Amino acid sequence: MVTNDEAIARIKHEVMRLVCKLAWEGKLEEGRDQIPYELIPGPQAQFRCCIYKEREIIRQRVRLAEGLCPTGTHSDNMVQVINAACEECPIASYIVTDNCRKCVGKACQNSCQFGAISMGPTRSYIDPNKCRECGKCAAACPYNAIAHLERPCKKVCPVDAITYDEYGICKIDEEKCIRCGICIHNCPFGAIGTKASVVQVINEIKAGKKVIAMLAPATEGQFGKDITMSSWRTALKKAGFADMIEVGLGGDMTAAAEAEEWAEAYKAGKKMTTSCCPAFVNMIRLHYPALLENMSTTVSPMCAVSRYLKQLDPYTVTVFVGPCIAKKSEVNMHGIEGNADYVLTYGEIRSLMYGKDIELEPEPIDKQQSSVYGKRFGNGGGVAAAVVRCFGEMGEDIAPEVMKCSGAAECKKALLLLKAGRLPADFIEGMVCEGGCVGGPSKNMTVAEGKKFRDDMIAQADGRGVLENLKMMGADKVPMHRAHL
Repeated sequence: MVTNDEAIARIKHEVMRLVCKLAWEGKLEEGRDQIPYELIPGPQAQFRCCIYKEREIIRQRVRLAEGLCPTGTHSDNMVQVINAACEECPIASYIVTDNCRKCVGKACQNSCQFGAISMGPTRSYIDPNKCRECGKCAAACPYNAIAHLERPCKKVCPVDAITYDEYGICKIDEEKCIRCGICIHNCPFGAIGTKASVVQVINEIKAGKKVIAMLAPATEGQFGKDITMSSWRTALKKAGFADMIEVGLGGDMTAAAEAEEWAEAYKAGKKMTTSCCPAFVNMIRLHYPALLENMSTTVSPMCAVSRYLKQLDPYTVTVFVGPCIAKKSEVNMHGIEGNADYVLTYGEIRSLMYGKDIELEPEPIDKQQSSVYGKRFGNGGGVAAAVVRCFGEMGEDIAPEVMKCSGAAECKKALLLLKAGRLPADFIEGMVCEGGCVGGPSKNMTVAEGKKFRDDMIAQADGRGVLENLKMMGADKVPMHRAHL
C-alpha cells in the first residue's frame, strides 16, 4: 500500500517492535532509554534538523507505545500530539507566493479589513498576527498569488477538533475529537500518534492469563490471498494467546439484536441509527447529543464477542485486533460492561508478534465462526444488509430504507437531516471511515487493493444464516444492549 507516510510508519513500527521485544524479555525498564540511540545512532540526522530532535521524537513515541501521553501530561484521549515533531508546518494559513507582481491596484491590501497586508520591497506581505484567515485577499488577487496553506491534519479532521497554540503546535480539542484517527496518517511529519496497549497485553500473557484475540471482520483480505483467519489463529497461539475468534460472529450477534430493535422502532415510526462504529457514536455523543435517543442501544460486534467469551469464562482477557483507532476510545471511555479489555491495531499486533520472531504464514481456510453477513460487517453497507437479512429470518415483513453513510461527511449530512426532521430514510448506517471498517486508518491495504482477496475468501464461506450461526456457536443468549451513553 503506497502512502504519504511510509517513512513515518516505518519509524513508528521500529519503535513499537523494539518496545515489544524488550517487554517480552522483561527488559523494558532498563532498555527503553537506549531505544532513541539505537534508532538514531548519529552523527548525522536522518529527517530533522539534528539528531537531538529526532531522539526526542523517538522518546515520545516510546511513551505512546507504552500507552502513555508523549509529554508526561494526562489525557484520556487515545489520539495524541507528539510536540517535538509538530514544528515544521507554517503558522500562517495564507501566504504570498512568487506570483505576486506588487501591482499598483493593491487589490489584496484593499480587500483586507484587518490591516494584515502591507507592501514589501518585491511583494505584498501578510502579517499572521493580524490575519483572520477570511480568504478575501486570495479571492481578490488577479494573479492567484496568495495561497491557502491549510495544514493536512486540520484539513482532514471531520469535526474541526484541531487548532494551534501560539507556537504553531497542533492542539486537539477533546470535547470535539471523535477519535477516528484520520489525522494520524495525514500528518507528513508523524506528529500525531495513538497510545498503544501492546505492553499491557504482553504482560497479561506473561502472567499466564487466558488471553483471547478477537479479529475484526475487516481482517479477511487485508494481508493477501493466502493469509487467512487460520493463519492468524496459528500465529497468535504461537505468541501466547489462548485462542482467536472472529468478530464476524459479533456481527451476527449485533445484527440479530439490532433487527429486533429496528423492527420495534419501524412499527412505531421512530428513526434510528446504528451504534457499531465508535467514531460515529462519538460524533453523535459529542456533536449531536439530542440524537442519542435515536441511536441503537445494541452493543458493537467487538463488545458482543467479548461478552460471549466472558460468559464462557469470566476470567478471560479479551483483545480486539483491527484497523480501527476509535475502538480504543470505546474500550477506554464508553464504560460499556463486558467490553474488550484491550484494542490493538494491525501494526501493533504484528509488532507484538515480531518481538517473538513470529510471522504470518499461508494456511487454508479450515474454520468458520460467522455467517457471510457477519463477515461483511467490515464493509460499508454490511450492517444494513445483515439486519435486513435478519428481518427475513425472523419472519418480519419489513423492507426499510436505509441511508448508508460511507465517510464522515455523509454521516454528518445524515445526522443533520435527522436532527432537522427531514431524513428521508427509516434508518442510518453510520461508518466514519470511507468504505467501512476496511478503510480504517490502520488498514494494511486500501479498500481497492484488498477487495479481490476479501471477496474470494468470503466466497468460500457456507451459506448459513445469521440466526442459525448464533445457535451453532451458542451465542444466541448473550445480553446485547447497554445503557444510553
